[in-house]
Amino acid sequence: MASVPPDPRSTRWLRRRPTEPLPQQEPPRRPRFDQPPPEGNDWYAGPPPAGGPPPRGPFPPQRGPFPQPRGAYPPPQGPVPPPAPPAGPERGRRRRLRAPRRRRGLFRRIVKVLAVLGVVQALVVLSLRWVDPPTTAFMAANPGGAIQQSVPVEHVSRNFLAAVIAHEDAQLPYRDGAFEWDALWNRATAHLSGEDDPSGSTIPQQVAKNLFLNQELSAWRKGLEAALAVELAAFIDDRRMLELYVNYAQFGPTIYGVCAAGWYYFDSPPAELTADEAVMLVGLLPSPGHVQRAPGGGMDFQVDDGMGWLSRSHVLNAQARVPRHLDRLGFTPVEDAGVTGMASEQEPSGDDCSSPPQEVTDLIAAEGTA
Repeated sequence: MASVPPDPRSTRWLRRRPTEPLPQQEPPRRPRFDQPPPEGNDWYAGPPPAGGPPPRGPFPPQRGPFPQPRGAYPPPQGPVPPPAPPAGPERGRRRRLRAPRRRRGLFRRIVKVLAVLGVVQALVVLSLRWVDPPTTAFMAANPGGAIQQSVPVEHVSRNFLAAVIAHEDAQLPYRDGAFEWDALWNRATAHLSGEDDPSGSTIPQQVAKNLFLNQELSAWRKGLEAALAVELAAFIDDRRMLELYVNYAQFGPTIYGVCAAGWYYFDSPPAELTADEAVMLVGLLPSPGHVQRAPGGGMDFQVDDGMGWLSRSHVLNAQARVPRHLDRLGFTPVEDAGVTGMASEQEPSGDDCSSPPQEVTDLIAAEGTA
């Protein structure tokens, strides 16, 4: 095999003398920011002009590979943007953690509102032991207005009080609570099945309806009426319950309470109502909106809406049933309810309704039935 002479370009390193040092390259110089700049170096800005604003600083040194001297650079101008929210699974996890907290906070607020409403409602019910409300839910809902004046129950005829108990709630003086639970259950099942009401509302239930509710016949309204009646019976005794009932029950299209009813129909104060007049008044309670005053006094069922027969039928029903109870029991249920003595034995007072309310007088004059 023939030999090939070596290429001088590839054997140049062989010809270098072993003692010749290799050329050394000086490493690049890195600028230093931890020392003041040398004089005459125009890369740095010069000092501020005389009379100008003082330099802003000193500022804390910034972290990094090249620390800056204090006061070398001003801070950025304008508001600092907030840090960007975390993205990805971490952000979703935070949202999932915050959602239960928001629900718990909303639940606490709802509980607080319901607690405040419950306390206010309990205080309103408790105040009924002494305060006669100026109006009721039933009266406020009447588009024709309302005529009402309260009178102490001691100044109401015992004939009328005995007729009310016999017609509306014979067990009022002898029952613990607002109603019997068995009777309430029977009424609820009859209402849900579309049958007639077997017993009717008690006086505490009717007081709750007259003061706080309306004439709606839905199941939820009946349930709310029962709950309010239980609370009323817990705070108010039988005497005051009877007084609230006879003062706010409806006896005509715009007539509320025995004071206005006695003067409107019979030109009589409530203390002087006879047994016959009392029975006719309590007969209006199931359907009081279809009657008017007869000329000279009494009841006229020939009304414009043509529904006078309904009110008249209830009055006839009361005249057939209530007198038997009055003859048998007399005024004993009234005394058992806490009303003692006779109305004629009471001392006159400014609220005894011994004179007709002005609104009743004006209504009789407007109807022309004086």
